Amino acid sequence: MTEKLLGLRCSLCGAEYGPREVTYLCPRDGGNLDVILDYSALRKAYTPQSAVSVEPSLWRYLPLLPVEDPGCAATPLRAAGWTPLYSPPALAARLGLRQLWIKDEGRNPTASFKDRASAVVVARARQIGAQVVVTASTGNAGAALAGMSAAAGQPAVILAPKTAPPAKVAQLLVYGARVVLVDGTYDNAFDLTVEAAQEFGWYCRNTGYNPFTVEGKKTAGFEIWEQILFTQRLDRPLCVFVSVGDGNIISGIHKGLRDLQELGWLEQMPRLFGVQSEGSAAVANAFRAGTEQITPVSAQTLADSISVDLPRDGVRAVRAARDTGGSYITVPDSAILFAIAELGPAGIFAEPAGAAAWAGLRAALASGLVGPDDPVLVMNTGSGLKDTRAALQAVGAAPVIPPSMDALRGLFKV
Repeated sequence: MTEKLLGLRCSLCGAEYGPREVTYLCPRDGGNLDVILDYSALRKAYTPQSAVSVEPSLWRYLPLLPVEDPGCAATPLRAAGWTPLYSPPALAARLGLRQLWIKDEGRNPTASFKDRASAVVVARARQIGAQVVVTASTGNAGAALAGMSAAAGQPAVILAPKTAPPAKVAQLLVYGARVVLVDGTYDNAFDLTVEAAQEFGWYCRNTGYNPFTVEGKKTAGFEIWEQILFTQRLDRPLCVFVSVGDGNIISGIHKGLRDLQELGWLEQMPRLFGVQSEGSAAVANAFRAGTEQITPVSAQTLADSISVDLPRDGVRAVRAARDTGGSYITVPDSAILFAIAELGPAGIFAEPAGAAAWAGLRAALASGLVGPDDPVLVMNTGSGLKDTRAALQAVGAAPVIPPSMDALRGLFKV
């Protein structure tokens, strides 16, 4: 075990455990576990500059990750993370913002943010000698696990609801994972994978269940720090907009920023804004009620990646916004579709969950939660190629004409 990993701490009761004492949730109250790093040793051993390598992936932050180097050179496992940051002037002008960035997670190897978590979980699986890794997914987490596992030669099993978009299911199969479609919801698939992991001895990657998923997702927080906060002089806190389903992405970004704060390398904590669909808003409901009690909903939204009845990382997701001076925003599916169409002309093809963050920014500006002088970063969490059906809903179908110039002239009114 790497010496920088001291242990695990329950996010609810604060109980601490050794690195190998507990695998998933706190045995006392079922709370999510936070990885405890040896910040004192890390501060002595590294500076902000020496802790970051030149590798163009999340593995550039290996000293700050609780896993050993997984090897797998020149494979997609070494390409997760270090995603591009765009600053489209036309979109900034349309919204009246002085400073706007969009971080495009669709450029990850399997085209979503979830590659970050899966890369680190696969590294952990190799480290502990896991025979099989299993996860529940509406598509993206499963594709990420399938792709990262394939790169590492690690057997993987994916349970997905049968309603998952066909393009996402195709990814799972092409990467060679064992895929099972469940005639039920994501939450049903989640519970089934937990039971299977217990009975078969598999290692469970489930979001909001395995503490190492947050450790992968926190690398986006490191990149926000390195790409913006460490180089730009911001006179206001950066406002980060991210879509929320299970809550693990916003919790992960928050964990990465808190790690940097503990190390003394982060001067100003960004404000984190979680965005949920109105049809799947369990975390937003808790935030607005001023509670950490997450009440399940019956999720109904076209944004399948954030369609969750009971968010498994809801408490930490509430805290991520509350503790940073951020907030939660809910948007209708119609606003999500509009956001897909609005981002497209800037060269950004977002799936519904990624576009939800943009819709949330629009709503936050309209309500005064953020203003034109606030620097803003929007996370696009996945490629629009993941759900072309939703994309066509957003923009409409192309016209069909006979192969003649008369027809083309008529179409363009030339």
